Amino acid sequence: MKIHRFIGNFDFSKPTIVFRDGELLNQIKNVLRLSIYEQVILSSGDGQEVSATIESLNKDEVSFKIIEKKENLAESDNFVTLYCSILKRENFELIVQKATECGVKMIVPIISDRTIKTGLKIDRLEKIIKEASEQSGRGILPKLSETVSFSEALSLSKNNDINLFFDISGEKLTKENMNNKVGIFIGPEGGWTEGEISLAKENECRIVTLGPLTLRGETAAIIATYLAVNSVIN
Repeated sequence: MKIHRFIGNFDFSKPTIVFRDGELLNQIKNVLRLSIYEQVILSSGDGQEVSATIESLNKDEVSFKIIEKKENLAESDNFVTLYCSILKRENFELIVQKATECGVKMIVPIISDRTIKTGLKIDRLEKIIKEASEQSGRGILPKLSETVSFSEALSLSKNNDINLFFDISGEKLTKENMNNKVGIFIGPEGGWTEGEISLAKENECRIVTLGPLTLRGETAAIIATYLAVNSVIN
């Protein structure tokens, strides 16, 4: 039986949690149609969580009775940041959803030379992150950065231990162990310009490829994030 997970500003200091969030109430009552005494998992978004049962439920509030406190152990030790050019249509939303499911810790939207779409619906993206974190069993919510320029993204990435800049012209990605802070750069629909690749090299990014096939940006972002989170590339 699936046990539903909710991430929110929960206070675990008392045996009973009373919550009056309208969105959560709607999800429990009308979307999932949960009832009293059903078990759920509540996470505070910082790795701490509890098993609880629904003790009461009405139109104004829901109360949970804590059964057990525990620490979420599903998070990778690697801190992976995805620096991704904004893609057209819903493709960037897909990246945000799947990268969250794969275990990314931070997503930085970037505007590169060939970026076509520049506007983002931040509220919608944050909702996608929350729902993807709950669905995949994560204990934290990945951070969504404000949109930055390509040069700003390179500057921010200097705090990482390694930065992987994905382009079909790069060296073949090898499967080796990797730890700590990893940056992943994914380009727009038209790819990186020669100037951007040169600038990435000047900033000590490693130019790598996922293979000889030309992948869509969203495909590359998802695969690269999964590999980095699970320590199988270097």
